[in-house]
Amino acid sequence: MLQVEEPAPARPAVSPERMGAAGLQAFARIAALWKLSVDEQLCLLGQPPRSTFFAWRKSPESARLPRDTLERLSYLLGIYQALQILLPEAAAADAWVRQPNAAAPFHGRSALDRMLAGNVGDLAAVRAYLDGVRGGGWS
Repeated sequence: MLQVEEPAPARPAVSPERMGAAGLQAFARIAALWKLSVDEQLCLLGQPPRSTFFAWRKSPESARLPRDTLERLSYLLGIYQALQILLPEAAAADAWVRQPNAAAPFHGRSALDRMLAGNVGDLAAVRAYLDGVRGGGWS
């Protein structure tokens, strides 16, 4: 007799709210490690109104983030993770974002300067650079 396996129960999808809350909490830790000012944090998150930003910080679990902010958080978390892999000494990894860099995407400026240009593409360029250095570059 042919036995049919029952499919595994589907895991509930992670809601955008849960992803946003986790991303905001991780970003707050990264911002502290990178010594980001509030204005730098606002820029990296896509210039939300200050009142919105502070509401997100106060209650990340109830934040409803726009898609652009979720995308920015994804890049920032990926950048942080890549640095932790490339530079296992935490202090060196955290300082890297502020150091001048002669590599093509930075032209002698820091990665943070590039990220603070304000475009999602700038975050993507830093992430792609780090992924390339790690040997996992995007095609």
